[in-house]
Amino acid sequence: MNTVLDTVVIGGGAMGSAAAWALSRRGRQVTLVEQFGPGHKIGASHGATRNLNPGYHQPDYVAMLAEGLALWDELEQDSGVQLLARTGVVAHGPGGDLPKVAEALTEAGIRAEFLDPAEAGGRWRGIRFDQQVLHMPDGGQLNPEAALPAFQRLASARGAEIRHHTKVVDFEVFDDGVRLGLESAAGTEVVTAAQAVVTAGGWTEKLLARVAGTGAAALRIPKLRVTQEQPAHFRVADPGAVWPGFNHYPGPDYQGWYSPVYGMQTPGEGIKAGWHGVGPVVDPDHRDFLPEPTQLAALQEYARQWLPGVDPDSFEAISCTYTTTPDEDFILDRVGPVVIGAGFSGHGFKFTPVVGRILADLATGTRPAPSIFRASR
Repeated sequence: MNTVLDTVVIGGGAMGSAAAWALSRRGRQVTLVEQFGPGHKIGASHGATRNLNPGYHQPDYVAMLAEGLALWDELEQDSGVQLLARTGVVAHGPGGDLPKVAEALTEAGIRAEFLDPAEAGGRWRGIRFDQQVLHMPDGGQLNPEAALPAFQRLASARGAEIRHHTKVVDFEVFDDGVRLGLESAAGTEVVTAAQAVVTAGGWTEKLLARVAGTGAAALRIPKLRVTQEQPAHFRVADPGAVWPGFNHYPGPDYQGWYSPVYGMQTPGEGIKAGWHGVGPVVDPDHRDFLPEPTQLAALQEYARQWLPGVDPDSFEAISCTYTTTPDEDFILDRVGPVVIGAGFSGHGFKFTPVVGRILADLATGTRPAPSIFRASR
């Protein structure tokens, strides 16, 4: 059986779900295929909290922030589900280009204010501050466990077909479209589509490596690095403390490597904290989901020094993947009939509805993505 479709979105995580939502809003026929089931914990889009951290000064990202804040509000209204808890986000420490961030956000109409460490410590006693503190009240925590079903539900209501447990096993690219072999419990099916949107997260390189056909040679993207990241939920030791989202830039000599630390309160689970992008490289199909002992011990020591509101010896380790490009900028581009969205991990979730809009723009030929996201860079 050969089914003819308009647009197939491959990968039903955050960005694929948002692409299906954005395309369906434009009246396009869209089919979303996802190899795993709803709410799976194998990739990067699970869990109940992600920081919406406004701490950017690069113009393209600041513009996406402003658009994203409006789109998250719109999504909440359309879905009837709270997706963003506006707790604010604080950034502190000697790194992070915080003065540039404050200037850029203020110019864009996104609130930002500097506080001295004593004032910040009085507001948020669960965190220790010793240097400049940038408070961004418009930030907060997003809920992936609520957001992904909301995107998919809204897309489905506009006619999108959502197909979980459906794996792409063959992928051919031609000048005028794509041909996909799909495998599910119902068997194998061949579909032809005008275009495909690839949002496969840690599986992107594996998927593109299987591409055949006359257009396959053009599908070149920056090298993607897939790592297993290992944050933890620490038990709250100070029940009276108020917790914003936080990002700490402790400097290049801290713990023997340089990594920012991010964190937030996850209701019912404790204070989530983690290093940024320093986990071991993994194959997403062959992970052990176990914390790396040295990094976990360093994270406990970090909590002991910088998070007086938690018990550093009482925690639950978490496992997720990052998929990053060498420059940590996203890949958002169209190559022939294939639109590619990749390399979002570590700082992409806050931009999910904007990425969906950009992918829909690329799929419909409306406008290109910013040049920093080109696959050929």
